[in-house]
Amino acid sequence: MAENINNINWYPGHMAKTKRQIIEDLKLIDVVIELLDARIPMSSQNPDLQQIAKDKKKIIVLNKCDLADELQNKKWATYFEKNGIKAILTDANSGFGINEVTRQIENIMKDEISKNAEKGRVGKSIRVMILGIPNVGKSSFINRISKKTSAGVGNKPGFTKQKQWIRLSNNIELLDTPGVLWPKFENEKVALNLSFVGTIKDDILEKTEIAFYLLKFLLENYKENVTERYKISNEEFENIVENNQNPNEQIMDIFNLIGKRRGAIVSGGNVDEEKVANVVLDDFRTGKLGKISLEKVTVTTQNLNR
Repeated sequence: MAENINNINWYPGHMAKTKRQIIEDLKLIDVVIELLDARIPMSSQNPDLQQIAKDKKKIIVLNKCDLADELQNKKWATYFEKNGIKAILTDANSGFGINEVTRQIENIMKDEISKNAEKGRVGKSIRVMILGIPNVGKSSFINRISKKTSAGVGNKPGFTKQKQWIRLSNNIELLDTPGVLWPKFENEKVALNLSFVGTIKDDILEKTEIAFYLLKFLLENYKENVTERYKISNEEFENIVENNQNPNEQIMDIFNLIGKRRGAIVSGGNVDEEKVANVVLDDFRTGKLGKISLEKVTVTTQNLNR
């Protein structure tokens, strides 16, 4: 698995070009908003973007918080604020937290606004750059905060293609940027997390393998979510554990049981593994498996190094 991840050839020329353009555009920017996936706050931080925007005022937006564990959401918001960065939980689809983002933009710029007013520069726009890796919901976020559908929304990573400014009603101008990943994953866990949420496209890595690792994580951390979703009884689960001492074999047995529950059977009575993989990944990504956080503050911040 690690070998497959470390050899991903997915950093095309347009991403390198976008990074150069972001560096140039930052000269015009007052505030940077970094959108992260609330399920993977550390893995969805692009270290390249963090470096090039380190001297700018910054707000963290933990988007898709509706899909993440509520307790972990609060812990992550506290974590970032203890490190001196305001963090806001949002769900761009419902609009939750969006107004708070606008308030924080104005709050973080209040000293500059006062200075400009003293110099007679009333009404000067606050210029904000939206940064984030593919598939964190930037287009949906911008549509919600601007109260219009000015940014194209797609369900594929990297859908947003062109730079665009969006003016809000309260002298705030947003600069959208395409989602940018970084050239090399130094940590296998980061790559797995990005695969689980769909940031790394499913056709780059083996989908059944990704689903296997996701199911392994879920059984270790959110077992009840799995057994409830796929109607696996405690007796069935215990029988699988008792009959297989090898943890990987236990996971495959549960994987196959999910296939039987979902009717994913091919000729000869075998389970269609790709269909099961699609079911597990889709159920996780759409929240049908419940509110799940792949990273926890107490573990991730200590052990996750790129």
